[in-house]
Amino acid sequence: MQVVSISSLKGGVGKTSVTTGLASAALAAGVSTLVVDLDPHADATTALGVHPGDQLDIGRMLKSPRRAKLAENVVRSTWADRTPSNGSGPAVLDVAVGSAYTGIYDRPDLGRRDLRRLSAVLAGADGYQLVLVDCPPSLNGLTRMAWAASDKVALVAEPGLFSVAGTERTMRAIQLFKQEFAPGLTPAGIVANRVRSGSSEHTYRLAEMESMFGELLLSPRIPEQANWQQIQGAAHPVHHWPGDSAKSAAGLFDDLLSNLMAAGSGLRSRAR
Repeated sequence: MQVVSISSLKGGVGKTSVTTGLASAALAAGVSTLVVDLDPHADATTALGVHPGDQLDIGRMLKSPRRAKLAENVVRSTWADRTPSNGSGPAVLDVAVGSAYTGIYDRPDLGRRDLRRLSAVLAGADGYQLVLVDCPPSLNGLTRMAWAASDKVALVAEPGLFSVAGTERTMRAIQLFKQEFAPGLTPAGIVANRVRSGSSEHTYRLAEMESMFGELLLSPRIPEQANWQQIQGAAHPVHHWPGDSAKSAAGLFDDLLSNLMAAGSGLRSRAR
């Protein structure tokens, strides 16, 4: 099992869109996946077509993590219903439902014990090959909790001045967090999202990112897609949306997932 946090310091860069695009690619590839919606806005839960029932949301699981019984409280995404079974069984895409309740942990002063809460919840996630954690756009407690539970962190950035500067600060924060709390944590790389090919500013900032981050700038870059809001509003996986534009985006997320899973593979993962 690989646990990957999808993070950003700045809101509005499409972090949740990248999370759901990767989830769509994992589902299409037959990778059993759990999405943990740690953002109090719970946008990933909505985009994944989840309608919560009596299950505990992730915030309430974090409240009593050793009694959380993750397997009993995840909700199956409706996306899985659109994906045919493969030789190994039905497609698996589950969600640990987001809620505003998680906001009680989004503080800068969480101690070591609180930082281990998500790790304790995910002790029940052994049945999944991949766990994607959609973090809030901050470096407060919830993001740090996610990093403590993760093998890898992928940062999402738009090629603009403030986003690039924020990404540089976040990379420094990951290194400090790794030294103090999570020696096995690996920066998986940076996803350049919402790239406009005709923008001279984006072209300049991408070159700047390549110079600053080198191989940590993941390939492929994800272009701005006009119908992405429509796809998310319909709670639909991009791999099953009609049209050449969606087909092209799906292929990019397939490649991005492959590169993200391979990133840092030469380093020893933490024992679980």
